[in-house]
Amino acid sequence: MNKSVHISVLLALLAANVALAETKPVADVSAATAASKSWTPYQQPKTLVLPTVKQKAWVRSPIDALVLSQIEAKGLKPSPETDRAIFIRRATLDAWGLLPTPEEIKVFVNDKSPNAHDALVDRLLASHHFGERQARRWLDIARYADSSGFQNDNTRANNWRYRDYVINAFNQDKPFSRFIQEQIAGDELFPDNQEAKIATGFLAGYPDNANSRDLVQRKYQIATDMTDLVGESLLGSTIGCARCHNHKSDRVSQKEYFQLQAYFANTSFDEKAPLPKGSETGWDQEYEKKQAAYNDATKSIRDKQKAILDSVREVGRKYHNERYLTDSRESIFKPKDQWNALDRWVNFRKETVASEQDIVSYLRETGQEKERTEYDPANADKLKEYQALANELKKFDKLKPERGSRWITAATELGHAEAPPTFVRFGGIHERPLDEVQPAIPALWAGKVQPVVTATATSSGRRSALASWLTGDSNPLTARVYANRVWSQYFDKGVISTVHDFGRAGAKPTNPELLDYLASSFVKNGWSVKKLHREILLSSVYRQSSNERADVIKADPENKLLAVYPRKRLEAEAIRDSLLYASGLLVDKVGGPAVYPPILKASNDIGKSQDFNGNRAWTVSEDKSDWYRRSIYIFNRRSFPYPVTQNFDPADPSKPHHKRDVTTTPLQALTLFNSDVVFDWSQALAGRVINEAGNDQTAQINKLYEILFARQPNKTEVAALKEFLANEQIVIKQKAASGKFEVAIPQGLKDIKNFDPIKSAAFVDLVHTVANSNDFAYRF
Repeated sequence: MNKSVHISVLLALLAANVALAETKPVADVSAATAASKSWTPYQQPKTLVLPTVKQKAWVRSPIDALVLSQIEAKGLKPSPETDRAIFIRRATLDAWGLLPTPEEIKVFVNDKSPNAHDALVDRLLASHHFGERQARRWLDIARYADSSGFQNDNTRANNWRYRDYVINAFNQDKPFSRFIQEQIAGDELFPDNQEAKIATGFLAGYPDNANSRDLVQRKYQIATDMTDLVGESLLGSTIGCARCHNHKSDRVSQKEYFQLQAYFANTSFDEKAPLPKGSETGWDQEYEKKQAAYNDATKSIRDKQKAILDSVREVGRKYHNERYLTDSRESIFKPKDQWNALDRWVNFRKETVASEQDIVSYLRETGQEKERTEYDPANADKLKEYQALANELKKFDKLKPERGSRWITAATELGHAEAPPTFVRFGGIHERPLDEVQPAIPALWAGKVQPVVTATATSSGRRSALASWLTGDSNPLTARVYANRVWSQYFDKGVISTVHDFGRAGAKPTNPELLDYLASSFVKNGWSVKKLHREILLSSVYRQSSNERADVIKADPENKLLAVYPRKRLEAEAIRDSLLYASGLLVDKVGGPAVYPPILKASNDIGKSQDFNGNRAWTVSEDKSDWYRRSIYIFNRRSFPYPVTQNFDPADPSKPHHKRDVTTTPLQALTLFNSDVVFDWSQALAGRVINEAGNDQTAQINKLYEILFARQPNKTEVAALKEFLANEQIVIKQKAASGKFEVAIPQGLKDIKNFDPIKSAAFVDLVHTVANSNDFAYRF
């Protein structure tokens, strides 16, 4: 198929990529600009004094005044307001990660009331799509995945509960301060609140190696991950640089790094914390029903397997435990009544990662490998019998629940206040401990006043103290860092473009007074995320046109002043979700266990395992509606990104992912053009267009543009597309004449009275081509 077409409306040139020296400040420097020279992210925001501007009518909020003052200082004017169709497409993509419908566009464009924008923004923020969109951004930071990583990359069946917690928190406009407190210390601060316990999945999202033989070192690695996570995600600090040595650019010593790490010294994670009775969802009930059916059908086989393992369990478990390294064994084989805090952590971790497969491995190593000194002929017979039962058991795999679990994952301090000691490590090396340290916040952030740690009967209270400081009045960083992240969502870059690094090595703020205003108003408004978004969405800055301006390119080539609205390519998930939404296939269901859409062509794949480039099998969801869920619900395996979106720079879940990259590669075009899955969506979109526009060719092209671009095509585009259709019909007719060419026709047609397969197939090709244009992949 010919899959190329000229679309005349192209992206305007973006700011020059050549690094230019910054223009020297003008001689008439305002008081606000002078004050910004001494600004640091660690100081309390100062009382806002709005600058005087010439275009007073342009100012809708303090945001506009603060931005406009810098624009005018450069002798520039802001761009005109963009037209309403472009605005609703922009705002809907930014707030929801989806396209607006033609009906929604029409209502907004024709709404002449003075509060039309307010009504639109309020509708966007009230939708559950807002929570899904914001959750995806937060999950990037939380290094969220549905598997553990490392070589086995085991499924984390409980993780969807944390993802749903995040979606619900944003939809409910949970105060961001409470949101942070629950994720850092929900188990300590709110021990009777299941939602708060699930929230600690933020800390529990670290990549994990269940096979690690050194449990003490693993404890150090997990504590390191949590320390770096909090530093980068909440405090805008590359604190991890201080683990091996004093920070090279910020005043944070190695000792202070480990003092911060000490807040997590007593933290374990229970991956089988029970669901309280009465809290079960429909998904939990479905899981239990299927699990019960599987258990009933396989009871005899599993009982026989258990009997075999029980006969060697004690010796097999001892054999397995002896394979841990020396410092781990010291805790494992110590009598329980002699355990200290570290012993408790090590033994709890050992039990967490233990499984029946440990005993099976013992059977295999002692009953199969004759050259080993541990070889036992009796175990060889047992292994043979066990493997025969395992093969029989596989026949019942279809009865297993394909997703879900009966537990939650939650942080725990194991019911004790005593915490294992934390040491400074020479060069950050686990095996070289130096001085012991106690919990403390680096002086750069906290000054001389440290949070008070108050232990309870069942926990150290350390994370509670940290959570209280993070959201307390004495710490301006948390609000600044988050407000900066929200600003970057809408304007491509934050006021500080290095959103994870507010330190000396990071970028300087382009408008520190603006950042202070955003952060202080955020806190004054009760840490309301929706109010923060609302003010930005309704600002004149956000309403500007994105059309290129020569005067702006000359005066501000990187568009730091925002005299032009910055264009931006859609993220991976927004591209997929918007294509599904446009095609009418998107299934709008919130929450639940992760789903497995097809990787290859969608037909005839239900319940089948699809292997992709040698990676582990991907069992396609049996419920076909799951194929068309939003991307946030797709199973996220660390070792195997979903192929349809992986070429569009999705988040890397191995670490906190702070800003999506925007690359342009041939693989992106090839993915969208050649993917059978994407082509199926184009067939559905073609069917929708024909159903809504009828058989008139011009009306069909107009409707396609309305759906994808929120605008009408110009005369040049219409002519080019009609020429494409005519040529494509000739090509398809010639190929079809051989009898060996399969014609792809629109899906879901309601009226097939005058159906022409050649003409319809050509229109599918046109739809597929237009959907692969930059006009679709960018928001303007």
